[in-house]
Amino acid sequence: MKYYVIAGEASGDLHGAKLIQQLMANDPQATIRFWGGDKMQAAGGKMVKHYKELAFMGFWEVIKNLRTILNNLAFCKKDIAAFSPDVIIYIDYPGFNMRIAQWAREQGYRNHYYISPQIWAWKENRIKKIKRDLDELYVILPFETDYYREKHQHDVTFVGHPLVEIIAEEEEKPFDDAFPFLLPDQQVVALLPGSRKQEIEKMMPLFLEVATAFPQHQFVIAAAPGIPVEWYAQFTQQAQIHLVHQQTYSLLRIADAALVTSGTATLETALFGVPQLVCYRSSWISYWIAKRVVKLEYISLVNLILNKAVVPELIQGQCNVDEITQQLNALFTDAVQTKMKADYDRIKTVLGKNKASALVAQKIRQALD
Repeated sequence: MKYYVIAGEASGDLHGAKLIQQLMANDPQATIRFWGGDKMQAAGGKMVKHYKELAFMGFWEVIKNLRTILNNLAFCKKDIAAFSPDVIIYIDYPGFNMRIAQWAREQGYRNHYYISPQIWAWKENRIKKIKRDLDELYVILPFETDYYREKHQHDVTFVGHPLVEIIAEEEEKPFDDAFPFLLPDQQVVALLPGSRKQEIEKMMPLFLEVATAFPQHQFVIAAAPGIPVEWYAQFTQQAQIHLVHQQTYSLLRIADAALVTSGTATLETALFGVPQLVCYRSSWISYWIAKRVVKLEYISLVNLILNKAVVPELIQGQCNVDEITQQLNALFTDAVQTKMKADYDRIKTVLGKNKASALVAQKIRQALD
């Protein structure tokens, strides 16, 4: 079978790599062409475009890069037509993927979507396109099943969250002293400022200033996989700031606390049991627009899964040096850590132990047979 996979972000690359491995295990004759990243390339198949060419964050940033986005859409359609796949698999990245799915449906291709567009947060009218354009939708958050079935009378398949499997495998690996630069008598604060240059540039100046208030702690930046290490030199001039690359999970295994920009990283941090503070800032015009269209009480996956404030969130104006410093201090108290880690355990129970990538690959192959 011929599979065309589209992932547009670092998290999609991670989940896409696991999916490609499972697709090839289910179908040894598989031919796979994809948009993604280094992890998907290592898993197998032929890369068309790297996600670092696709990732634009925020409403204003999308408008500024509209010509590039339109060119990518046109190129993607031509590439699909030339490849003529048996199925197209979309991984998250809905602004791009739903447009391709509409075109693909008109051309008669089969569309399977892994990791649902977050229409429960905003753009709920996408449900019409989901019903019209997708053959199968695989959801990874427990509440999404009831949301689709009860509110929109649309059947979906809950496959579990892929991070559960990925992090369980990581924790089984032997742990070496991967960070010889760390001092054993100082606590470690992991900095996960995002996967795109735009958001990192917003967050890192704040994090660097916060670090000066904690001279007895060691702050370590987890570099995003799609960004050159050299680019981070502008943030690592301070003596107490270190940088690690392709070692985010190793860092979370030894971190005592974390400052995390909202996204997949908040759930990764929770599954490793690290107390965290969610910090998020964007351009003011993007934030202004988002406030008027996003319908959520929380922005982090951790809080959304349990529908409660498991971890504190500092957003836009609240995301300042004084607030971050105060909340980070609180993370080191026993009472806060005990409560947060108990909620983390509840999240693990809710997410279950499904091997999401294997289940999705199996469902796709069954649909094609």
